[in-house]
Amino acid sequence: MSLTTLLGLTACERPAHAAAGDLPKPAVDLTPKPDQAEATAVFAGGCFWCTEAVFEPLHGVLDVTSGYSGGSKETANYKAVCNGDTGHAESIRITYDPRKISYGALLRVFFSTHNPTTKDRQNYDTGTQYRSAIFYQSADEKRVAEAYIKQLDDTHAFPDKIVTTLEPFKAFYVAEDYHQDFARKNPNQGYVRQWALPKVEKVFTHFKDQVKTPDELKAQEDKK
Repeated sequence: MSLTTLLGLTACERPAHAAAGDLPKPAVDLTPKPDQAEATAVFAGGCFWCTEAVFEPLHGVLDVTSGYSGGSKETANYKAVCNGDTGHAESIRITYDPRKISYGALLRVFFSTHNPTTKDRQNYDTGTQYRSAIFYQSADEKRVAEAYIKQLDDTHAFPDKIVTTLEPFKAFYVAEDYHQDFARKNPNQGYVRQWALPKVEKVFTHFKDQVKTPDELKAQEDKK
């Protein structure tokens, strides 16, 4: 089932503290190299089923993979990470074309589709594995992320202060196969309907000029 079909379903409930949908564009951004056709960004914003589904429809996003960051290889598995004591966060690795979508634009979608003001919690998911985090891979990524967080705090984009952590990227461990494309493959699953759907719907509503066409989405799904 496509993401566009997914949007036709009715969510059971809207998140009580959904992030603002009209955040300002970052005043500071990365400048891609003319011949740079591919880059990656690693974010954590709660359950990776939701965050993965949020970024897949965007123009310039080539692939989104669910996984774990912030801990060691030995405990990078779902059973261990669920204990909340491995240091990992449920994360996504976004592979994108920086000539089509910038790092700053990805950050704007990231902050618009989760609550960055609750420490170690998204909705009913609690624990350090659900923390809001940006795993920066360069000094430039850190600079852009720091500047955007300050910009959002200074303009009071959210009622409370942003608690998203900026953590140096060390490794990304791909999650188990059944987690990949979970929202797309399981659109009627209760958690997906309640939490993932409103986030995807927000992308189609507030970032409609950045969303792939239905044909592009179908072609993308056919490749998987």
